[in-house]
Amino acid sequence: MQVAKTLNELKFMRNKLEGRVGFVPTMGALHNGHISLIRKSVEENPETIVSIFVNPSQFSLNEDFNKYPENLEKDLEKCRKAGAALVFTPDRKEIYKSEKPCITFNINSDISSILCGKNRLGHFEGVVQIVVILFNLVNPDVAYFGEKDFQQLRVIRKMVENLHFQIEIRSVPTVRETNGLAMSSRNIYLSDKQKELASQVYKTMETIQRRAEDARLERRAIPVEFAENEAKKRLVDQVPDIEIEYIEIRNNHDLSKSRFLSNNSKVFISVKIDGTRLIDNLFLGKKGG
Repeated sequence: MQVAKTLNELKFMRNKLEGRVGFVPTMGALHNGHISLIRKSVEENPETIVSIFVNPSQFSLNEDFNKYPENLEKDLEKCRKAGAALVFTPDRKEIYKSEKPCITFNINSDISSILCGKNRLGHFEGVVQIVVILFNLVNPDVAYFGEKDFQQLRVIRKMVENLHFQIEIRSVPTVRETNGLAMSSRNIYLSDKQKELASQVYKTMETIQRRAEDARLERRAIPVEFAENEAKKRLVDQVPDIEIEYIEIRNNHDLSKSRFLSNNSKVFISVKIDGTRLIDNLFLGKKGG
């Protein structure tokens, strides 16, 4: 496995790769969710490139950029074991020539201004900015993203479509802890007790999923607002001092709102537990339906 730290090194090493190239962009602090993306790319492509870069432009004010977990040595070993051919680990000055990059994008507000976009102003603009830069530098044939960040996945798909990138975007299902907690780099902030409490997020989504299944079997219409409020009450009852940013049920395809649970519904949750922000989502429709 090769490691490129500069743009020149990346260009030199990238040019030596032959065949279809898969790409996994990350911010490091790799966990099994990231590894599943790398392994999927290795399985489907002769060559896989991974990037490790904590992107400052996607962090809003008062977020955890300065304390975001980093352990490059361990991350590189995980990439090697997963089969990556090349890892790109630039510093900030390699990517951004100034402290305040002035690259801007107009993002479809129907996708970017809802859910995480409501409270994280400029977040998706920062995500699109770094992904465009990395796509231009790496020039992959296919790129892999996790479904835990489902809204981000939709934003990136739309960006690729609008900018005519000849890159296939593949999604990989969320990887979870044994208690259901979605794997995230930020889970390192949580104590064992807090992780157990955080597992109630997934359990709450499962409760909504079961209610949606019962409604289908009984041919009953359940208002989305009722299911959302029930989920909020359950989380507040189960997790002391939880801060709920949102619990919303939206269409799985275009993230639009609807009045009733349907076979296209997906629940999205964002909470803070002792200041640690966690997001998750779960499809509520019939599998394969």
